[in-house]
Amino acid sequence: MEVVLKSTVTCPHCGHQKEKEMPAKACQFFYDCENCNKVLKPKERDCCVFCSYGTVACPPVQSGIGCCN
Repeated sequence: MEVVLKSTVTCPHCGHQKEKEMPAKACQFFYDCENCNKVLKPKERDCCVFCSYGTVACPPVQSGIGCCN
């Protein structure tokens, strides 16, 4: 299975969407929405903002390694 490195993050506060490149071997715990300036954090039980608010889960989860934290 090929790992996808781009995901579209949707801010739950304002609905702004942005396509971002994900780190290949790490999780991203915080994301600053450039529209409303809110700092996004992973939802409970998610390892990163891409797993919580992205269209694609982070690369470690995609590859079956699991959560980075």
